[in-house]
Amino acid sequence: MRRLITIPISHYCDKARWALERAGLAYVEEAHVQVIHAFAARRAGGGRSVPVLVCEEGVIPESGGIVGYAARHAPADRALEPSDPVQRAEAMRLERWFDLELGPPARQWAYFHLRDQRALGRRYNLTGVPAWERAVFPLTFGLVLRIVERMLDVSPETVPVAARRVRAVFDTVARRFDGHDYLVGDRFTRADLSFAALSAAVLLPAQFGVPFPPLDELPPEMAAGVQSFRDHPAGAFALRMYERHRR
Repeated sequence: MRRLITIPISHYCDKARWALERAGLAYVEEAHVQVIHAFAARRAGGGRSVPVLVCEEGVIPESGGIVGYAARHAPADRALEPSDPVQRAEAMRLERWFDLELGPPARQWAYFHLRDQRALGRRYNLTGVPAWERAVFPLTFGLVLRIVERMLDVSPETVPVAARRVRAVFDTVARRFDGHDYLVGDRFTRADLSFAALSAAVLLPAQFGVPFPPLDELPPEMAAGVQSFRDHPAGAFALRMYERHRR
């Protein structure tokens, strides 16, 4: 059985989950809290980040490689890549761009707004993690958060820049799909999946792989920000991708 090592709330991990599920590929998820995830990833044969997929082809680190694996094994009616080679290359180019320009600032923005939300962390950060991690999380919350903030450069100074970067990607995507149902060609591809999944940190879609808090449980400033991103044409597009293609 395939094993997928994750942080439950990670948008990169949901990108991998979604691709595997889209391709009809069964897997067992091994979820871990932040920081501990690095040890689990290394133990599985990856680096220090997740997702990591352990499968018949070996160890595949990073979400892009996992999406590629899913694409190679997907049936024709659930293909993740266009058949046209030019369109396929474009879908992969967009995915790489989203990985670099959307995923990191969206993550910075979300972690900043959740930095003091211990109760939300206990309710929504621990889905599927081992019992001992669930037990120690309340005791280590502050330390884990400080490590995450240092690793991801999360601060009052960086979060406005992160928000602008996310919105710039949203603006570019909105111009691209204007008048079209999808980003590349006339069907759902890895480009649409990647954009939607990596937008999840600022949109909190209901179809995400683990539960997200509803708006009325969020700090007011974060709730307003999420609603603003949802109201953007690209945010609405990402939510449509989740509604139509995440089952």
